[in-house]
Amino acid sequence: MEIISTPIRDLVIVKNQIFADSRGFFLESYNKKRLAESGINIDFCQDNLSKSSYGVVRGLHYQLNPHCQSKLVSVIVGKVYDVAVDLRKGSPTFGQWFGVELSEENKLQFLIPQGFAHGFSVLSETAVFSYKCDDFYDPTLERGIIYNDPALNIDWQIPLQEAIISEKDLKHPTLEKAEMNFVY
Repeated sequence: MEIISTPIRDLVIVKNQIFADSRGFFLESYNKKRLAESGINIDFCQDNLSKSSYGVVRGLHYQLNPHCQSKLVSVIVGKVYDVAVDLRKGSPTFGQWFGVELSEENKLQFLIPQGFAHGFSVLSETAVFSYKCDDFYDPTLERGIIYNDPALNIDWQIPLQEAIISEKDLKHPTLEKAEMNFVY
């Protein structure tokens, strides 16, 4: 397992060892002990899957304290552009975002700690996306930021006129008006 740093502290890419031969491949997609050896001590408790078609943008989502969530995300089928936005007040990178392409080919994982908003756009015909979370979903604490906030200026890697956005996600506020309670 290789932990790859990003320009935003605590936001990392996980590259697992892949064992491939003529039959296919094997990879260990989660190993709590190996992550702990890399200084990552997160107790995951809920796994989610979503399936989306090309052009779908999901996000930017997060949960407030006391039930904010860290997420370990990956793509099972297809390809997405995955984005995390730092919402931790006092962080030197507050309001900055980082994106990475996750795909069934590269088999990368993106570790998004508590205090970040998360979203992705689907770059392939379809994508099956996996989330490991360290706290349970709580609809009363669910919040979001509008995907096209001009202050963030996220490049979703798709033409925005082709973006497919849920009604719920279209109602999210900008970063400036979003409710958040994370401290760096």
